[in-house]
Amino acid sequence: MKYDIDVKHVRKIQAEIWERIKSTFSFRKGYGEALPVFGHYGGLFKCGPEQLVIHTDGVGTKLLVAQELDRYDTVGIDAIAMSVNDILCVGAEPLVGVDYIALAEEDAELVNEIMKGLVKGAEESGCAIVGGETAIIPDIIKGGRRPFDLTFTVVGRVKKKILGDQIKKGDMIIGLESSGLHSNGYSLARKALDISKWGPEMLVPTKIYASAMLEMIDASEVHGMAHITGGAFSKINRLNKDVGYRITSLPKPAPIFEALYEKVNDFTEMHRTFNMGIGMVIMIPRDAEGTVMNIAKKHNVNAHVIGEVTDKKGIWLNDGKKEIDISV
Repeated sequence: MKYDIDVKHVRKIQAEIWERIKSTFSFRKGYGEALPVFGHYGGLFKCGPEQLVIHTDGVGTKLLVAQELDRYDTVGIDAIAMSVNDILCVGAEPLVGVDYIALAEEDAELVNEIMKGLVKGAEESGCAIVGGETAIIPDIIKGGRRPFDLTFTVVGRVKKKILGDQIKKGDMIIGLESSGLHSNGYSLARKALDISKWGPEMLVPTKIYASAMLEMIDASEVHGMAHITGGAFSKINRLNKDVGYRITSLPKPAPIFEALYEKVNDFTEMHRTFNMGIGMVIMIPRDAEGTVMNIAKKHNVNAHVIGEVTDKKGIWLNDGKKEIDISV
């Protein structure tokens, strides 16, 4: 069983998009001037002395699982988590955001349930929801019992700009545990798993790492951070391609990942599609380990040393027989 999306092709499309949008940077000078940071976890811009970041994301086909279970009070957490966790990776503190809910028809009960999750996610991330948009577009929004789409856009303030250029050989790779599948790989997961059995676990919301990671940024030296979402561990390579990343000791994954492995039966596919129990990775110098681990524990986040930065380019994992480069 394979993932339907060609990640290499997606990367090519993203590069082409960048070529288009970077020409717009000249449209804005002075206050609000864009900063040319390509392929990272948010778009950066200057407002006076401050550097801000903006990012938008959605929940994807996890929404179809919510519809299958007829439960909608957690997907708002996912929407906020996907954007907030991304901007944390550039060293930014979430400030405000807006939501977008697209519906097939007027459904006040559904919107109320979605908003419960959005408010909970805002609380967990320390982010105020200052507005949004609700659209009724039945000709576009189709599929499932109560069709809808959901996205969230967040604006954050860069506390310490962390883009990965400081990552160097010998840095430790720390993995922060995920709460489950989070919000990626559901096109494959829905095919592979029996939703009547695994649905409740598939709907566990994406963990928001804001409180722990913001304290780590303040208290220690952090060289790079990657949110393990679409493309899974291959996402690490966007930080710094001049070094390599050897992942040697992932913690034992939750049973849902083992069930997926039985169906997918492909080591590379699993580690390019699913987070395998790690929702965030952090590259730090060795003398920062104690500080980072203590902060994680303080915030009830399970953290593990999962590997190290090397001078062998690529993202290397051992499948039990040999090391495989899973970078895309």
